Amino acid sequence: MTQPESREVEHEITVLAPAAAVYRLIAEVENWPQIFPPTVHVEHLERGGQEERIRIWATARGEAKSWTSRRTLDASALRIDFRQEVSTPPVGAMGGAWIIEPLGGNESRVRLLHYYRAVDDDPAKLEWIDQAVDRNSRSELAALKDNVEAAVSGAEELMLSFEDTVQINGSAKDVYDFLNEADRWTERLPHVARVGLTEETPGLQMLEMDTRTKDGSTHTTKSVRVCFPHERIVYKQIVLPALMTLHTGYWRLEENDGGVAATSQHTVVINTENITKVLGADAGIEEARRFVRTALSTNSTATLGHAKAYAEARS
Repeated sequence: MTQPESREVEHEITVLAPAAAVYRLIAEVENWPQIFPPTVHVEHLERGGQEERIRIWATARGEAKSWTSRRTLDASALRIDFRQEVSTPPVGAMGGAWIIEPLGGNESRVRLLHYYRAVDDDPAKLEWIDQAVDRNSRSELAALKDNVEAAVSGAEELMLSFEDTVQINGSAKDVYDFLNEADRWTERLPHVARVGLTEETPGLQMLEMDTRTKDGSTHTTKSVRVCFPHERIVYKQIVLPALMTLHTGYWRLEENDGGVAATSQHTVVINTENITKVLGADAGIEEARRFVRTALSTNSTATLGHAKAYAEARS
């Protein structure tokens, strides 16, 4: 019997930051959607000692995927081993390790190792995985470098996180249905000009949308959404407006005595290269922060207002 064909590959990058700080950023998976471009959402399933199980939702070559991994964290060795417990086709099996090596001073080398094989040992599927692993590894390492070095240099002013909450005298199910059925937003939301929604895997959506601005123009965004019925919809934009290099967020529904508190949360990183193009020659980071927050809050609050009317009409 022939052995399954597998691959072992390695990518690396040098980061101007202490090794312990780099390790911590990789270990804390709740930060991954803000750090790594392919990652949409991560949740802990089990945690104990140095071992943990996590579920990851991410994109691979433009497709939304989800899988469960086991991780072993070794802070003293600055190493994190991982293995996919349940892989998503065309991946048959995958694992690897993050290894951080101090280079002296505030410099570190980050090595990302992978081993994998394809379902049915199909050469075409293995080629697909080769390309996805290479693209994602390069993307993740470059993003890790940018984020770690930005944190060290004090570029936190480019990031802002905020939320808006609306109390709704209705059921969480009805509010969730309104938010989940984004394919009907052109009928239900005046600021949405066009929607394209695909959901090949239940609860994992790809949403493309044209949104109207105050001046009547539109901008196109594309998001991956992870849906947890009647509780949350977590998303990450993979096609962004000009003023952002990152936009993640969620819709959260919390039942209370008055019905349900519906919250829209946003985390954004400002794209400094486009500030003057969008807002004029005199604009700076503070103006961009105000503009982005106002625009996102206006649309989110409007969406929650229409969800409120929808749910309360059914209560």
